[in-house]
Amino acid sequence: MQHRGSTAEVTDALLAEKRPAVGGVPALAALKSTSRGTIVGRSPTICGALATLERVARSTCNVLITGESGTGKELAVAALHDASPRAKKPLVAVNCGAIPESLIESELFGHARGAFTGAHAARAGWLAKAEGGTLFLDEVGELPLSMQVKILRVLQQKEYSPVGDSHVHRSDVRIVAATNRDLLAQVAAGRFREDLYYRLNVVHVHLPPLRERPEDIEPLVRFFLRSFCDHLERRDLVGIAPEALEALKAYDWPGNIRTLENAIERAVLLSDGPLVEFEDLPPTVRGEGRLSQPPPPPVERPLPDTGIDLRGAIQEYENNMIRQALDRTKGNRNRAAQLLGLNRTTLVEMLKRKGL
Repeated sequence: MQHRGSTAEVTDALLAEKRPAVGGVPALAALKSTSRGTIVGRSPTICGALATLERVARSTCNVLITGESGTGKELAVAALHDASPRAKKPLVAVNCGAIPESLIESELFGHARGAFTGAHAARAGWLAKAEGGTLFLDEVGELPLSMQVKILRVLQQKEYSPVGDSHVHRSDVRIVAATNRDLLAQVAAGRFREDLYYRLNVVHVHLPPLRERPEDIEPLVRFFLRSFCDHLERRDLVGIAPEALEALKAYDWPGNIRTLENAIERAVLLSDGPLVEFEDLPPTVRGEGRLSQPPPPPVERPLPDTGIDLRGAIQEYENNMIRQALDRTKGNRNRAAQLLGLNRTTLVEMLKRKGL
């Protein structure tokens, strides 16, 4: 899934496949355009997640979306909302982990005038702003237990009371929750209510990390490349070099799609064109700037009585390690260099020098 922020022109062009190929490879169509961005990918897990969202969109059931940060949870919620009868009503996203605990109740439910110091006027909360539509509770696992009880009341009885207001307000809102935490572990630890967990988890959709769906990297790269070329008016930049694309596909992307998007934006800004080259990628993607790990303890071997060709033995050991790294990575020089703690250019020079 692609992070929000791409232009409508890029989205429409991708969906219609009207633009020329990037780097000599035909464009890969986006899966779905949503009100918050475009979902891009072709892996079975993403196709399956979208199919599930489409099936349950017209119901009123609660949906729990899980996945690491940067996997596109908000886009999944947008796809669900857009396909539902609530599509013309608001989709309101609230990051539960970004609101101070002392303000969460007021932010969600609103407050009456004079409810607390500084409350000079009544104020509607996020729940009222989402009336008739969808309220997206991102990082729901961060909610304090006191608030979890109040959310449970909304889910069960469809009602709530603003802070400092004795009146009960009815609510017609579909609540969709997301988290990157293991909520069952939170339940076991007493930090998340079990009854709320089962209320939220009627339908569960999991978005796997990018490292588990490598087939989605290439279409995402090409989508972001087009998007940033348009946004930054880089008409001179026409594609991506095969070596750079292979490095992007080999990287594990710990920050998922958001990090990939940042890497492509950086490359478009720094590239001299006409292609994004390997050298335009961030150092971490090129195999540089990693935290060094202590080497394994040396294996002590006795020196033969007849002596040894030390230089030859070192060369033999070095060649053996390089071959193993290349075998393990199926010939991918970028990943092999990472395994050996080398820059990719250093490894390439060694291979040429050694004739491997």
